[in-house]
Amino acid sequence: MFAEFEGSRRAIGDVDVVYHEGLYHLFHLVLPNHDYIAHAVSTDGIRWRRVNNALFIADPGSWDDLMLWTMHVSADPHRPGCWRMFYTGLSRREQGRIQRIGMAVSDDLFHWRKAPTHWTDDRGAHDPQPVQAARRVCQQQVASRHYSPVDATSCFPLEPDPRFYESRLDEGRAWVSFRDPYFFHDGQTGWLIASARVKDGPVIRRGCVGVLREAEPNRFESLPPLHHPGLYDDVEVPNLLQIDGEYYLIGSIREDAKIRYWHTDRLDKPWRSYYDNVLMPRGNYAGRVCRDGRGWLFWCFYSADAEDRGTNNLLPAPKRLIRTPEGLLRVTSYERFDEWLAEPLDTRCVHTLKQGLGQQFCRVHEDNLELKSEAGFQAFVFEHQVDHFRLRAQMRLKGKGKCGLVFRVDPATHDGYYLSLDLLKGVAQLRRWQTGAAGTGERMMQFRELQSGNWYTDTRGEAQVQLLAFGSYLELSIDGRIVLSLADRTFETGLAGFALESAHLELGQVQLTRMHAPQQHDEQLVSGTP
Repeated sequence: MFAEFEGSRRAIGDVDVVYHEGLYHLFHLVLPNHDYIAHAVSTDGIRWRRVNNALFIADPGSWDDLMLWTMHVSADPHRPGCWRMFYTGLSRREQGRIQRIGMAVSDDLFHWRKAPTHWTDDRGAHDPQPVQAARRVCQQQVASRHYSPVDATSCFPLEPDPRFYESRLDEGRAWVSFRDPYFFHDGQTGWLIASARVKDGPVIRRGCVGVLREAEPNRFESLPPLHHPGLYDDVEVPNLLQIDGEYYLIGSIREDAKIRYWHTDRLDKPWRSYYDNVLMPRGNYAGRVCRDGRGWLFWCFYSADAEDRGTNNLLPAPKRLIRTPEGLLRVTSYERFDEWLAEPLDTRCVHTLKQGLGQQFCRVHEDNLELKSEAGFQAFVFEHQVDHFRLRAQMRLKGKGKCGLVFRVDPATHDGYYLSLDLLKGVAQLRRWQTGAAGTGERMMQFRELQSGNWYTDTRGEAQVQLLAFGSYLELSIDGRIVLSLADRTFETGLAGFALESAHLELGQVQLTRMHAPQQHDEQLVSGTP
């Protein structure tokens, strides 16, 4: 887990991760100020150590002197061993209402320098013809400041082309979207995509993925939108990747705070949706992808309040991103959680949470359980109270009753987390139940639904379930696919088990394993730059 320290009044924002020579490099925004891009490194993608910040807002009068927004770091295809960071900048002159894209370069991922810009302190007002001005001013800067040949061709910041995208304050919403750059190279051509908006149509349905082609090193030419779903105000933090010959476009959607994806077999063909194109459930946002030695990883920050993603955010461990044989994208649990497993706990000692209810049955045979509760709700919990753990089981529901899991439940008050699983329709709902202060009447009953998710299976009534509780991070996988992913700090320890309501449940291969407590600090790294 990675987050800003409590009490600092700062929060982690949009993230980007690069894997290089055994290290994960995390670049992220710091909210609410947005005045620098922070940098941290990790050996396992779970524990992080902060290093020197990567980039800061510029001096007053520059195009990026107000805020820095989402960035993307990738290998420089023109200079082996070097790196480029495309980032979003806003200016004080326009009160942050126009977004532009800049570039910084690095030889080692730790030290960054911004590319020359056609908007400088001594230029005065912004030139109304940015492309021509960029070429002219870049030539003057190179002649007077002796930039390298690579820098000489760069003309930043990039702006939305008025032929294809909203580019003026008097269009649409009175602010210009052109942010969240992502660079993709297909082996021959480089493509820079960004969150942009088309010029026509209903104002809150113009969100699209804009695209520019890299015509020469660091010089980009605008093209019509790569994808315009026609549904959303913006498609934020877009990603473009190719897996097994298929292209995938991943974007975050503000309307419901979910992460979705589209696919096509050629970039010049329309983008299509599957019946389920939600990659991550509500609360997970600003997703980014990277590759490590084992394949694709998916990263995003989590915010408990989907209406306010500017406070109390954290970066969970990544998910492994896979493509199914049918072509769908799925996220699965990070395999390096196995390194945090401690001792297995005995699952043969099971007792009921509530006493005095009749018509109940529990049979234990090695790692298999058979549970029945004919009269209302009952939870069958294991003997040990656990804080950090992994629970696995093959669940089979007989009949049409209700079932689920409970965990971190207080044995006296029964306060804790209640996870409802509809194994017939494929619906998971995680709820938090707790008791309020005495004497508060109806307010004593405190109930909140934390997250819900769906899955599809050919084996109705059956599921291979994995529940992970690792610090505040909670993760549910069904048949290997992550369905719920969130963070909540209300309950830290308690009983865990299975819940039934007028149901008959068979459980196979039940495993409850205690885990070591999570750490934010990576002890394998020395202080400062590795």
